[in-house]
Amino acid sequence: MTRSNAREIAVHFVFELGFTHVTADELLSQALTRPAFEMLEQEPVYAEFPNVEQRAYIAELTRGVSEHASELDAYITKYAIGWSFSRLPRIVVAILRVCMYEILYMGDVPNAAAINEAVELTKRYEEPELAAFVNGILGSFVRGEPSAAEGIGAE
Repeated sequence: MTRSNAREIAVHFVFELGFTHVTADELLSQALTRPAFEMLEQEPVYAEFPNVEQRAYIAELTRGVSEHASELDAYITKYAIGWSFSRLPRIVVAILRVCMYEILYMGDVPNAAAINEAVELTKRYEEPELAAFVNGILGSFVRGEPSAAEGIGAE
């Protein structure tokens, strides 16, 4: 499994958290298991069960986004000029949250790589013009927030 696949799975989990009342830990304990992956193995991203390192990465993204959701949503609202937050497709919100979390809190993920992955995921799940929109939001975010350029939670 590639890091891109692990990131996509984390986006799925973040998306799912938006529809449930379970905690990130509860979701991870249910969904990040071999039986759960076997049930979804017809989906290419779930064809291979993640190794220990990949599971840790998925869990960190899912928990981190959950813990920082209000902060991330404030950034999305600030940089989604001309769009109300409620008008954004939920999968796009999940993608933006994951990318912004990586930029802010995961120092080993270069900003350009996180943004490129977010754009590619958006292309996979939404209309092409939304991918350009996501790219614009994330570019403005990185340029406009000193903490994004430095990674406030990066060690």
